[in-house]
Amino acid sequence: MRDFVHCVPTRFVFGRGAEQRAGEQVRDFGGTKALIVYGGGSAVRSGLIDRVKASLDGAGVAHVCLGGVKPNPRDTLVYEGIDLARREGVDFILAVGGGSVIDTGKAVAHGVCYDGDFWDLWCGRAKSVRALPVGVVLTMAAAGSESSNSCVITQESTKTKRGLRSELNRPRFAIMNPELAMTLPPYQIASGATDILAHIMERYFTCEKEVDLTDRLCEGAMVAVIRAARIAVKHPDDYDAQAQLMWGSTIAHNDTVGVGRVQDFGSHQIEHELSALYDVAHGAGLAVVFPAWMRYHMDKDVMRFAQFAVRVYGCEMNFEHPEQTALRGIEAHEAFLRDIGMPLTLKEIGARAEDIPALAAHTKVTNPDGTTGGVFHMTREDIENILRLADR
Repeated sequence: MRDFVHCVPTRFVFGRGAEQRAGEQVRDFGGTKALIVYGGGSAVRSGLIDRVKASLDGAGVAHVCLGGVKPNPRDTLVYEGIDLARREGVDFILAVGGGSVIDTGKAVAHGVCYDGDFWDLWCGRAKSVRALPVGVVLTMAAAGSESSNSCVITQESTKTKRGLRSELNRPRFAIMNPELAMTLPPYQIASGATDILAHIMERYFTCEKEVDLTDRLCEGAMVAVIRAARIAVKHPDDYDAQAQLMWGSTIAHNDTVGVGRVQDFGSHQIEHELSALYDVAHGAGLAVVFPAWMRYHMDKDVMRFAQFAVRVYGCEMNFEHPEQTALRGIEAHEAFLRDIGMPLTLKEIGARAEDIPALAAHTKVTNPDGTTGGVFHMTREDIENILRLADR
């Protein structure tokens, strides 16, 4: 196990009706005027925004609103939010929604405190040193942004999707009521579950050897998320299934299951190009990329992939031919994704084979040697090969 420093300062308020405590949480963390960030009309039609406003009013916290966040959140709304927050003298960001809403709120929080173009922080031209505090009322289990140190934004004019990792991104609190996820369409629930699993798997497929404790945490979380996802896509009103997914989303991406390990996230970088260009759901893009990524890298550490097959999907271990076990695990994962309604090929998400070279060329480089990925360092050729495996 590698040395690490791990701190998750987010306060979690979990359970039925938890959104009614939003005002007291903002006030506890020093907020006097909040910018409420939310997505489409569902948060308004359901009465959630009115409940949040009433809670803020009850706590004596003033507020203004920024609606209209879309999936794969855009920089254009971030700029609008920065201007509004500055004009109104906002001192707290309250994101009411899923990962796209939270990431928009985080980007606004950075941008308000930065004199230049906030995109400088996302493309590496500058480093963020201050941000407004952010709180979350979570409505969807997926991205884990409710307590992670990451934030992903798309620059709309160039279709460039980039992430910023910073401890300033950690929300002060996350209000988590599984009932708020019950109105989601099955496809969104499935996409969210796929994202949760991908976050765990990016940490699970490590080159670090003596990490049995976090291996078991990863495996247990994956088994629980798979079971809950099968239930929730068929019965969205199942509170316990939604609760498992919501907490799974959180621990999957705040490093609870990832400390002391080398992590990869190469498949996420590839997927960011798909969702930036084709505007597909992030989870759907991961459903296409991740199995192809697994097939491409399986032979580099066949026993870890075989371990995944045995411990997560219950495959029988073939010690004479572990590659067969590893392959069965990948096939079992694909069968699960198909069972919950996820796509598995580029064609299913509207991607074009002729775009593959450009997608690979535009994928973010994460290593000094010009490669991408923390465990399996991928060249542009590797990325093209993975995308061609997904072009079935």
